[in-house]
Amino acid sequence: MSEAASTRSTAARRATGPAPHPALLPSLAPLLHEWLPRQRWFAGKGRPVTGFSLVAATELLPARGGSTGDTGAPGLLHLLVGVQQPAGPAHGPSAPPVADCYQLLLGVRSALPPRLAQALIGHVQEGPLAGLTVYEALLDPRLAALLLERLRTTGSPGALRFERDPSAVIPPGLTPRPLGAEQSNSSLVYGDSFILKVFRRVSPGSNPDLELPLALARKGCERVPAPVAWYEADNGDDPDEPYTLGVLQPFLRGSEDGWQRALRALAAGHDFTADARALGRATAEVHTALAVALPMVTLRRQQTEALAAAMTERLDAAAQAVPALVPYVPALRTAFDAFAARGRAGRAWPAQRVHGDLHLGQALRAPGGEWSVIDFEGEPSRPLAERRRPQPVVRDVAGMLRSFDYAARSHQPWEPEWATRCREAFCDGYAKASGTDPRDEPELLRAYETDKAVYEVLYEARHRPDWLPVPLAAIHRLASARPGGGIPAHRSPGPLPGPARHSAPTRPPGTPPHSHPAPSSDTTGHRAPDPPPDTGHTPGPTP
Repeated sequence: MSEAASTRSTAARRATGPAPHPALLPSLAPLLHEWLPRQRWFAGKGRPVTGFSLVAATELLPARGGSTGDTGAPGLLHLLVGVQQPAGPAHGPSAPPVADCYQLLLGVRSALPPRLAQALIGHVQEGPLAGLTVYEALLDPRLAALLLERLRTTGSPGALRFERDPSAVIPPGLTPRPLGAEQSNSSLVYGDSFILKVFRRVSPGSNPDLELPLALARKGCERVPAPVAWYEADNGDDPDEPYTLGVLQPFLRGSEDGWQRALRALAAGHDFTADARALGRATAEVHTALAVALPMVTLRRQQTEALAAAMTERLDAAAQAVPALVPYVPALRTAFDAFAARGRAGRAWPAQRVHGDLHLGQALRAPGGEWSVIDFEGEPSRPLAERRRPQPVVRDVAGMLRSFDYAARSHQPWEPEWATRCREAFCDGYAKASGTDPRDEPELLRAYETDKAVYEVLYEARHRPDWLPVPLAAIHRLASARPGGGIPAHRSPGPLPGPARHSAPTRPPGTPPHSHPAPSSDTTGHRAPDPPPDTGHTPGPTP
C-alpha cells in the first residue's frame, strides 16, 4: 500500500469521530426540502426530493448560542448529505431513483443579524439544534474566515482532511467575499490573493479540478494556477477514493477572461487572431504537460466505434427533442460514420487527460499577455469517472472552436469571418506549440465539433430558445461539410434568425460557469455582449 493510501486508510478508520446525533438530519430535513431546490448549484431541479441520508457530519465550530434576542456566537457545521430523487427523463422511464451527495456548510446561531438575512435556511424546531437558526455559512465573513484558517493550519477534524502545499504562503486575516455568479459550485475570494472553490455536488474520487492542476504543477506547467491548499472527506467504502470538497488557488487579479476580451474586440472592430493564436499555444502546452504527467491510452477500432456510436445516439436523442435538428440528421451522421470508418481502417488515436470543458470563459489573459487555463472540473453533469477518462485532445480543441463561433454570433451584425479567422489562428498556434495540427485529422475534428454542436442545440432548446439559432448555424455548416474537408467554413444557414440584440449567452451551453467571473457580470463563459467597466478585479482560477 502506498504512503498516501496508508494515510487515507488510517483516516478512514478514524472516520467522523463522535457519531452525529441521530435526530440531526431528521430535524434539518424539512428546511432542506424547501431550501436545497432553490439553490443555483442544486442539480436536481424539476424533480421532487424524496429523502435524505447523512454521509458525514463534522462540527468545525460549536455553536454557543445566546440569550433571547441575541444572535449569539456562530457555530459551523459541515455536512455531506445524500439527496434522493426520481431519475430524470434522460435516464429513461424505468430508471431507478438517483442519489446525489451535496456538501453543505451550515452556520448556526440563536438568531440571524440583519446583514445575514439573505443567508437564512430556517429555524430548527426539534433535535440537537432545536431553537437555533441555520444559514448558509459561506455568506458569513466570520465563518468564511474560519474555513481559510482551517486550510492554513491543515489537520483532520472528523471525516475532513485539510491539506496544503507546505511551500505556499497563506497570510492570516484575509478578508473573504463570496462570488455570487455561479451555478454548479460556490467560490470565495480572500483578500484578492486567493480563491476557494467549494464543490457542491460531490462524488468519491479526486476531482479533476484538484487532480490535474496538482499534476501540472509537479511538471512545472505555469499555464495553470497551482493549488495551494485543499480539503477532502474520507470515503469509508474506499479509502483511496476520497471526496474532493474544495480547492484554494491564487486569484489572478487584473486578468481578463477570454470571453469578455473577445466581445470587447468584436465591439471595437479589432482583430482577435493574435489572442486566438496565443491561446492555441497555451492549450497545446497544457496538453503536452498532461501527457507527460499522467498515463495515456490508445483508441483503437473498438473504442473508436464505441465513441462514434455514442455520438450518433446523442444526435438521435437530440433530434427527438428538437424538431429543427431533424433535417440535418442524415448529413450529421456522416461525420460520426467517417470517424468510425477510420477506426475500422486501422487508424488509432492517442487519448489522455484533457480539460474537458474548454471555452473562452475558461481562459484568463494576464496584463502582460500570457494566457492561463482554469476550471478543470469538466462538465459537472457528467459522472466523475467519465470526466476522468482519457480522451483525444481534439475534444478541447472542438470546444474552443465552438466558443469562437458563439462569440461571433453574440455580436450584431453576425461576424462569421471573425470566427473563421480565430479558429484558424487557434489551430495554427496549437500546431506550432505541439507539433500536431488538429486539422490534419479532419474526421476526428469534425466528429467532435459536431457532437459539441448537437449538445448545444439540446441545451439551448431547453434553456435559452432565443439562442437556438447559434448552434443551428453551426449544425448547418457542419452538415454541409464534405467528410475529411478540414474545418468547415461558415456558410449562412439561410432564414435562421439571429438572437435578440438584448440577450446573449450567459455561458457556454450546458457547462458549469466559471468560478471567478468579472465583478461586473453575474455569470461566466458566454456572457452578455456589453463589455463591463474595467474594475481591475477580474477573475482568478477554478469552479
